Amino acid sequence: MTTDELEQLLARQPMALLHRLARGRVHRHFRAGKRRLIELLLQYSSTNRAGLESDLQALLEVRQPRQDPGGRPKHAPPPGTRKQLPAQAPIPAVMEPAISLAGWLEGIGVPAPQPFVPDPWQIEALSAVSETDVVISVPTGSGKTYVAVEAARRAMEDNRTVIYTSPLKALSNTKYTEFSRLFGSDKVGILTGDRQENGQAPLLIMTTEILRNLLYDAASGEIDVRLDTLGLVILDESQYLADPERGVVWEETIIFCPSQARLLLLSASIGNPQDIADWLTSIRPTACRLVRHSKRTVPLRAGYLHPNGKLTPLFRTLGIPYGHPNQLHPEAKRLFLEYEEETLPSGRPRR
Repeated sequence: MTTDELEQLLARQPMALLHRLARGRVHRHFRAGKRRLIELLLQYSSTNRAGLESDLQALLEVRQPRQDPGGRPKHAPPPGTRKQLPAQAPIPAVMEPAISLAGWLEGIGVPAPQPFVPDPWQIEALSAVSETDVVISVPTGSGKTYVAVEAARRAMEDNRTVIYTSPLKALSNTKYTEFSRLFGSDKVGILTGDRQENGQAPLLIMTTEILRNLLYDAASGEIDVRLDTLGLVILDESQYLADPERGVVWEETIIFCPSQARLLLLSASIGNPQDIADWLTSIRPTACRLVRHSKRTVPLRAGYLHPNGKLTPLFRTLGIPYGHPNQLHPEAKRLFLEYEEETLPSGRPRR
């Protein structure tokens, strides 16, 4: 259907159905009015139109019971009958043909080389971090590292120290290698529990626990010279704020971070980025800016690879119809049953 037809169909639906459709797609959808909610759903449909339409169709099937020739709902009791009839599963409507494997694979591959042009959200983030703290919440593969690299470059050009933290030693080692190649080995150092190299470099890579300990020392009066010139702190994988065991490390790092340094929080999976930005605004000297981007640069496609080497789309549509497993591709269903029959112990009933 066209965008206008989809918009008209959404406008005819009750708010309860629209909220169900918005789950997993629209942040804080329960706060939006009907017109705004429809606008947000249409924006989402630009990246996964097939998934949205298939989910809408499934919700409409559940909501609208079939009717008999007399105009009465198929499962409704006759007039005057008080007996409750058992509920029956809705009968699915005829679906469009499932996507073929060739259609599912179409367009997958290495894209043709082209000049790099920063996305608008990247430009916005770089502009904001020069003035205040920034929380970046964008999908995986969207280009968070570009913002971190350019922000670090600008800070070092201004003779400010930059600290880049990650939750894992392995990731810190990877970033040390990457940044040494970009900026030169003389300008990059690393501090982890196992490795300490070039500790007076203008760009230091470390785990978040190491930075927290440095800030502890500063709070107790043992000022480290690196903190005197600190201009930018980049906290990668900042969704660890919600970790039951290690989240306190990120909280204390943010709380004890020197006021002259800008904070740049990066994540692809923060569920409540606005709440995090509001919290930073309440404890830091400047208002924190949230930069949010929801469109995936590389759209996701779901497939199933059987142990026998057979590959098939996982869903009937090219996109992923969130929340409706009844949209499984028929070939995937067949392969699931085949695998179940091959692996279940003999004599055990299938589910």
